[in-house]
Amino acid sequence: MTETQRSPMFVSNRPQSSPESLADVLERVLDKGIVIVGDIQVRLLDIELLTIKVRLMVASVDKAREMGINWWEGDPFVSNLEDEQKQDEELDLRRRLEALERSVGSQTEIVEGETSRERR
Repeated sequence: MTETQRSPMFVSNRPQSSPESLADVLERVLDKGIVIVGDIQVRLLDIELLTIKVRLMVASVDKAREMGINWWEGDPFVSNLEDEQKQDEELDLRRRLEALERSVGSQTEIVEGETSRERR
């Protein structure tokens, strides 16, 4: 029997996985999203000792935003929002300080001018 004349018993029935199919599945999951929910409770003699609630959502950032989920934008652990806010506050304080220094400087010049006129 030649290779081209194999009997059906040598044909593999396993589905062949390819990187494209895995990428397609991942793209579909990120596009649509997937939610996994589970609760774990530990009880002893009808007394609840421990409850763990697990909520897992896998989706793209765009899909999550569409659904109104954006907690990572305000979480300093995963974003640099806190650093940006500090920089903005520092810039605002510098501007205010410069304005106060100009204001005090111009008032000092006025007072010095009046003092020199009084001496004459």
